[in-house]
Amino acid sequence: MGAIRLAGLLLLLTATHVACQPSDLGVTSGEIVDLSHAFDGETIFWPTEVEGFVLEELAAGFTEQGYYYEANRFRSAEHGGTHIDAPSHFAEGRLSVDQIPLDRLVGNGIVVDVSARCAENPDYQIATADFEAWEASHGRIPDGAILLLHTGFGQRWGDRSRYLGTDEVGAAAVPKLHFPGLHPEAARWLVEERAINAIGLDTASIDYGQSKLFESHQILFARDIPAFENLTRLDELPTEDFLVVALPMKIRGGSGGPLRAIAILR
Repeated sequence: MGAIRLAGLLLLLTATHVACQPSDLGVTSGEIVDLSHAFDGETIFWPTEVEGFVLEELAAGFTEQGYYYEANRFRSAEHGGTHIDAPSHFAEGRLSVDQIPLDRLVGNGIVVDVSARCAENPDYQIATADFEAWEASHGRIPDGAILLLHTGFGQRWGDRSRYLGTDEVGAAAVPKLHFPGLHPEAARWLVEERAINAIGLDTASIDYGQSKLFESHQILFARDIPAFENLTRLDELPTEDFLVVALPMKIRGGSGGPLRAIAILR
């Protein structure tokens, strides 16, 4: 995406007083797909985060002056629900969430569908061969792409046991996690042989549930490639030719944060 077009897109997205239509963004279908789960008391977090997301009501009702007023306070760990992992999460000295360049968070998306393999094996690790198979049909993964991995686990959201492999919480639950992720060798291939800007998937971690060293996190983040986790509705996206906008809360020094991600179909 050219710098001028990107600047125009970001201006349109942030100018809240202007009605923005998909055609203004260079897309024609008019369909915008929300890739984020809502945050509430049932939002799934890593098992060691026992509190989850809390929304505390501060006010809700009519004031003495006669107008309605509502306000809440929320608290949440950085890494839960649909969120971004900043490179600093697993790579010392790399980008925190507020430092990630916007052109890594807005760009052309592609989907690699591995849902059939993941349905057969919840511990499936997405391999270099999966990317090579995609390229055999669609051509080389474009430079600057936002790569989305469709495992099919997004459809399990809401059922903690089916989504994570266990409904237990606490440190003892971590060894019981079972869900797909990216194989470290495939992560290494992506950073050495291709030039993606970001990666995302519809599971709780870019590494599979049984990972002990979180090697794919380490490999990607050492190259400042952020990851989007707990995405949804990837099954509704085309294989390519759509725009991803994934803007996290801008937490200064944060290792991650809540993410509102959308896909704009062309």
